[in-house]
Amino acid sequence: MFLKLSLLLGLLALGPHVCSWKFEDISKSTQNFRLCVEFAVFHFNEHEPDEYAYKLLWVGRSQRKYRWIYLMDLELGRTICKKHDEDIDNCPLQEGMTLGQNDRSW
Repeated sequence: MFLKLSLLLGLLALGPHVCSWKFEDISKSTQNFRLCVEFAVFHFNEHEPDEYAYKLLWVGRSQRKYRWIYLMDLELGRTICKKHDEDIDNCPLQEGMTLGQNDRSW
């Protein structure tokens, strides 16, 4: 019983510091954030029914909650390349085809 009580008191004392519900601004250049952005773009391309690939144009908001929960605003551009082409990063964009934060939610 004493162990359960001390654990509960420890969680109550540390809770506000450890269990923050707020997103905090972080640097866009951190390795973990860049990996998450790359995964988000890959995931978008895999699940978008469009046959053309989208590539990252701009990163707006970059925030983190906990260690692996990120909030990001990304602007994507539709390329002239198909999804499974080799070098999407160097593929030209289609004219006037970008997706920003207000265009699509996924």
